Amino acid sequence: MLGDKGIRDSQLSANELIQLLREMWRIRLFEESLERLYAAGEIHGTMHLCIGQEGTAVGSALALSKGDWITSTHRNHGHALAKGTNMQKMYAEILGRKTGTNQGKGGSMHIAEQAVGNLGGNGIVGGNFPIATGAALSAQLQGTQDVVLCYSGDGATNEGSFHEALNLAAIWQLPVIFLIENNQYGMSSAIQEMVKIKELSTRSQSYGMPGITIDGNDVLAVYDVTQKAVADARQGLGPTLIEALTYRQRGHSKSDKRAYRSQTEETLWAEKFDPIKNFETRLRQAKIITATEITELIQVEAEIIEELIKVVKSEPRPTAADLMTDVYASEEYHYEKINLS
Repeated sequence: MLGDKGIRDSQLSANELIQLLREMWRIRLFEESLERLYAAGEIHGTMHLCIGQEGTAVGSALALSKGDWITSTHRNHGHALAKGTNMQKMYAEILGRKTGTNQGKGGSMHIAEQAVGNLGGNGIVGGNFPIATGAALSAQLQGTQDVVLCYSGDGATNEGSFHEALNLAAIWQLPVIFLIENNQYGMSSAIQEMVKIKELSTRSQSYGMPGITIDGNDVLAVYDVTQKAVADARQGLGPTLIEALTYRQRGHSKSDKRAYRSQTEETLWAEKFDPIKNFETRLRQAKIITATEITELIQVEAEIIEELIKVVKSEPRPTAADLMTDVYASEEYHYEKINLS
């Protein structure tokens, strides 16, 4: 497993390192605000939070270019924000407003914004693997040099679509990176009870592609490994499978009482392996940021979030007339529009 990269060994500037911290806090505060809104009955349906997994989202997204694409899962908020999805539109979507990324009709699991390369979350476990592989094939055929980053959870690696997508991507040497966020549980099932292997990344060997397991709570380790995988994909060297070890500090969804794991376990991960706390410590020790500056950074992000929520709550909801809109494409697409020569 790769991890524990020193701050001073990083190629990133001090400002870039602080920006990583800011983005992780933005995701954490966003998710905590949703937790409060859900408890207040202002969000309908279910909710899958990524609190504790911010390092994986931020580190991997930093390795991408603006023209690159991501596909995500039901737990997609962190990925969306890290890729640059408009936060106000995300709030609007989750709160069921017409101004949302999907006009308020998709909700929490279906955040998407193609303008920034976000092909969307997916309510079907493993449903995004074929989408990512197809997007990578499109990039390859059109010669765009774009790369696709496909996020998944550990549970999805037992779905047929995972194996089908990896096999096809390997055969055709597609520019796609499969990143498994192993947060230790698929719903209530511990990963060690669901697979016999110690590292999910070793499944890459079945398809003849590189595989690596990393500390998903080390934002710099995630960045370094993803950057290498992205560079390989862009150079035509094909896909990579990355397993990022992390931990969801909340339940699978908001109805999950987490009876399948102990409070001791949760406390250990929150106190010893929290990606934000550990990165803050490293930045302070390297004298890149002070505790006071961290407090100020958090306050700024929190104020932005509270203001956005106020604005979004005043925005309109979809009406019955909107029910059948955005169902069919507004333009006919033909194969001849893509130059395959």
